[in-house]
Amino acid sequence: MSGARQVGGGKGLGSVLSGLAVGVGFVLFLGAFVWGAVVYKPYTVPTDSMAPTIGQGDRVLAERIDGDEVRRGDVVVFKDSVWGDLPMVKRVIGVGGDTVACCDKQGRVTVNGKPLEEPYLHGKGPASPTTFSATVPKGKLFLLGDHRSDSLDSRVHLTDGTDGAVSRGSVSGRVDARAWPLDLGLLERPEAFGALPGGVSQPGPLRLILISAVVGAVLILGGAAYGPLARLRGRGGKRPARKAEVAADV
Repeated sequence: MSGARQVGGGKGLGSVLSGLAVGVGFVLFLGAFVWGAVVYKPYTVPTDSMAPTIGQGDRVLAERIDGDEVRRGDVVVFKDSVWGDLPMVKRVIGVGGDTVACCDKQGRVTVNGKPLEEPYLHGKGPASPTTFSATVPKGKLFLLGDHRSDSLDSRVHLTDGTDGAVSRGSVSGRVDARAWPLDLGLLERPEAFGALPGGVSQPGPLRLILISAVVGAVLILGGAAYGPLARLRGRGGKRPARKAEVAADV
């Protein structure tokens, strides 16, 4: 009788733990989606001006940020009436007070005279097929696409009577990852910008959100699987006992 009580108590504890695992799993899993929806916003990139980093039609996740948080090297989502008043995606090359120019003898863009190594660029050759030089006004950003021969960016707008830059306030997000196609490519901060004043920005919480979702899913599946597995074990454990009882009766 005492053995039967121990078995029953063990099953009760297992059920409690499995229910707790499922509950915690739901909190983590659903919390991850809520967290992601609050912090990130999806965008579809309409052109290949950011190729190969981001291709035409790719779906990206942009962290909602204030323009004051932008750093050199960030890939940002912005909207500016001079540029067409539609959401666009470009890379920040210079900030207020910087002098951005191209190209030096090695065909590189320079920021305040310091050359940039840009491994993310599309193709080989100079960093820009056209030469330019601009001083970025305070509170503004100088933006270029990674596909320099196919990007309409700050270089083009230098010739339309403006300074070619956009205000920090026009930025609505910083791209952290490519969500579609389904490879979830996380965007790294270029090392070349780390040596400049202000450094580079820190990644958003996307990794933590993904970990939370995965751990939550594992707990839900594991907890839900306990019941059927426990019943199977119970059935398997009772069969020898029945045979023993029959032998004793005989």
